[in-house]
Amino acid sequence: MAPLVSRTARTTVDIALVVPLSGPAGMFGPSSEACAALAVEDINAMGGILDRPVRLHPIDSGAPLPQLADRIGRMVDRGEIDGVVGWHLSNARKVITPQTAGRIPYVYTTFYEGGENSDGVYMVGETPDQQLFPALRWLRSEFGIRRWCVIGNDYVWPRETARATREFTAGTDIDVVGEEYIPLGSRRFGRALELIRHSPAQGVLLFMVGADCAAFNRAFARAGLDDGRLRLSMMIGEDVLYAGGPDSTRGLHTASGYFESVVSPEGMDFGSRYVRRFGTCAPALNNIGESCYEGMLLFASLAEAARSLDLRTIERHAAQVSYGGPRGEVRVRGAHTTQPVFLADADALQFSVLAELNT
Repeated sequence: MAPLVSRTARTTVDIALVVPLSGPAGMFGPSSEACAALAVEDINAMGGILDRPVRLHPIDSGAPLPQLADRIGRMVDRGEIDGVVGWHLSNARKVITPQTAGRIPYVYTTFYEGGENSDGVYMVGETPDQQLFPALRWLRSEFGIRRWCVIGNDYVWPRETARATREFTAGTDIDVVGEEYIPLGSRRFGRALELIRHSPAQGVLLFMVGADCAAFNRAFARAGLDDGRLRLSMMIGEDVLYAGGPDSTRGLHTASGYFESVVSPEGMDFGSRYVRRFGTCAPALNNIGESCYEGMLLFASLAEAARSLDLRTIERHAAQVSYGGPRGEVRVRGAHTTQPVFLADADALQFSVLAELNT
């Protein structure tokens, strides 16, 4: 057995960066790693965290879940890491939290279904009431979209988000008129396409991941279902648009706290620094990768406000934490953050912001 490492004896702050490097979400890994690396360079240039330089330890969240849980658990047990930061699917979060809860800080950067309350977990990403529900209200008000089909991958985030959506729509004139779930990695879209074709849905809520979402968008367009039907996809970046191709993006929308096309001093500075650092052939800059930059800033801000990496000390100071980043000023509220959220539509292979949403 490897010897235990005293966290206080190390001269660095060591963080496990848990991002998808394989599987359906693997296309998000390169931008996530690049943005987290840029954050570390920025943090270290300002003196690190608690006057110690930061080191990242990339871990593939696309690994089999028992393997992922075991690796994180061993790193915590051995004192090899001071925290976990990353963008990954909710099924990965569900196996990580038992390893970190009450032991080390864990910053989860993914928009997700809501409800996470494990000890020591802080969320950068938007929940449905911050992101999805305001988008549905806006599309109802502006475009008259009232009836939706839900098409999702078959795991916790799509199913729990669909459940929350049904609860939300029960008090509105918006209806969910059909649901279909597809295993991660599957390309058997026939039942889902037929459900959409024969339903009264005016729009499709896509709760699909990465490469699966791109493949479904191609199939949707080939089937002619993009003629008169709108799509609202909640896990999508420019890399998904590239993978699907320009013929697959007509009527495709999304909502997020970050788009490269948002004109703000903070966002424009971040985009230009990203290109300078990684070059014009860098991984596509998108809301998913950028969230890892935000996650690193949040981790650093929590530790600096507390002047400690101890969970109880961080908890006592968290309500005072805010920081400035590419999304503007972000504040901690409980275990979540507050930030602007925007609705955008796809213009071939890029997103154009339509509105800032009211939550």
